[in-house]
Amino acid sequence: MLQGSHRGLARAAVVAALVSVAALPFAVLAQSNYPNKTIKIVVGFAPGGPSDIIARIVGAKTGELLGQQVVIENKTGAGGVIATESVARSEPDGYTLLNTATSIAVNETLSKNMHVAFGKDFIAVAPQAETANILVVHPSLGVRTLAEFVALAKAKPGELIYATAGRGSATHLNSELFNLAAGIKTVPVHYRGGGETVKDLLSGQVKIMFSSIAPVQQLVKEGKLIGIATTGLQRDPAFPELPTIAESGYPGFDVRLWIGLSAPANTPREIIKKIEAANNKALELPQVRDALAAQGFRPMIGSAEMFDAFYRAERDKWAKVIRATGMDKE
Repeated sequence: MLQGSHRGLARAAVVAALVSVAALPFAVLAQSNYPNKTIKIVVGFAPGGPSDIIARIVGAKTGELLGQQVVIENKTGAGGVIATESVARSEPDGYTLLNTATSIAVNETLSKNMHVAFGKDFIAVAPQAETANILVVHPSLGVRTLAEFVALAKAKPGELIYATAGRGSATHLNSELFNLAAGIKTVPVHYRGGGETVKDLLSGQVKIMFSSIAPVQQLVKEGKLIGIATTGLQRDPAFPELPTIAESGYPGFDVRLWIGLSAPANTPREIIKKIEAANNKALELPQVRDALAAQGFRPMIGSAEMFDAFYRAERDKWAKVIRATGMDKE
């Protein structure tokens, strides 16, 4: 009886080994033939927003370079959490990718509904684009420099109200990070997206906002809003005359809105590198650079390893802001 049992186990082991050996060439072939069907990029936000537009601009050219169509699927809800979890649970074969924006890194700390994590459930593929924010104020606020703005905020603690595109949005977190850096207290009023904020900024109903650049660029140039400073480490090409916050007495202050690609964990490295290479070639094309510039963004070219380190640093930075302001308890 014991001998028969041993023989059965031995046969099972041999069969398993043969199956593994037989399957190996197919797995290798699948990677070497990648891609051989349509690639899907899942966007966690509605069509027409920055994430969606950049996914379409860069995705279309990346698909051309890979020799396959890239389609965009908008899977909205929970500030990008639904899209993130959907991709993290997809097959790790390179055919389902996540449009990965700043909000995804924020959600890992802020959202109580997010049950997947970067590095464990989804991994970096490549960065794509970035832009700074700009601190804008209504002319009636009576300030034109960052020093004047801080002095006013310190003179009126808890009285100045700023607009955000929603709780936990980059515009919200940017303001809270600056509150911490400058030792001031301004109070948020949350809108459902950026369109309503611009309308109320123009009317003077709300007088302050750390806005993304594209929606307010022309309004600042026309003098309808006052541009105070931009939030990247270098001056922004759209406003080269404006100082950065970092050069205005807050060294190291760096807030960028960024977008990249990630994939389900365990996606083969060979496939990741193919997508990364095509993505970077697409970003070097003049027509892609011009299309990004029209949205206020710049190409962000880099490797999967670079995007991995960048994402982790951003996640850690915003986690500190969220915990310091108690947003994680709300």
